Amino acid sequence: MELLRTPAAMRAWADARRAEGARIGLVPTMGYLHEGHLSLVSVAKDAGCEAVAATIFVNPTQFGVGEDFEKYPRDEARDLAMLDAAGVDAVYLPGVKDMYPEGHQTFVEVTGVSRGLCGAARPGHFRGVATVVAKLFLAAKPHVAVFGEKDCQQLAVIRAMTRDLDFGIEIVGAPIVREGDGLAMSSRNVYLKGEDRIAARCLSRGLFRAKALFDAGERDADTLVGAARKETETEPRAKVEYAEGRDPVTLTPLSGRVDAVTILVAAKVGPTRLIDNITLGKMIPGRDAS
Repeated sequence: MELLRTPAAMRAWADARRAEGARIGLVPTMGYLHEGHLSLVSVAKDAGCEAVAATIFVNPTQFGVGEDFEKYPRDEARDLAMLDAAGVDAVYLPGVKDMYPEGHQTFVEVTGVSRGLCGAARPGHFRGVATVVAKLFLAAKPHVAVFGEKDCQQLAVIRAMTRDLDFGIEIVGAPIVREGDGLAMSSRNVYLKGEDRIAARCLSRGLFRAKALFDAGERDADTLVGAARKETETEPRAKVEYAEGRDPVTLTPLSGRVDAVTILVAAKVGPTRLIDNITLGKMIPGRDAS
């Protein structure tokens, strides 16, 4: 497994793989890996990628004032061991000064799908996400890039950016990986201690409650979202930030009768901000986020 520390090294690796005729898969991460991240590597391999690169970079431009950039969990040695065992061919580990050299003044902003939800709660967050992912794409030159569906709005932002800027990269969403008790895997779960860890299950419990209603025939979006919200709000250690029903492809708000809906929730449990989502019904192929 090759370790690449600069954009030039990443580009050289990508150029060599492309010259060999290999299909490149990219798995961007901020490190402190878990089984959910490793599932993205498997998805890239299943997409026919002969060369898979992962990235580890805690991106400062997607953190707001007072957020956890400085204390975000990091363990490079552990991450590299996990990626090596997963069969990753190269890992790109740029430094902040490599990604944002002195005088950096260019950012990428996706409008429509970045509005509301986490875009409202974390101003500037998705501008930072779009900018860093664009830079990773330009360095790694992948054919396929894999992102987790837990970060549902982020995935929609990246799909829109990739389409609008003609990157020519296939964006693949990988299913949420959950702990045995239903909690969606996240690097920030390490912050959850004691009663907070138990309380955090309220997000997935609410989503599963909505799924049970949908499976029983309920099709009113407001009723389904209300069930998810109520289950989360009944947990005294949780403070709900949002619970909304959105179109699974475009992320436009939904109300009334639906054939498919994505329910997205965000809440703080103790000091930890958590997000989760579930898609009920079948997405309609051939549509794209905008």
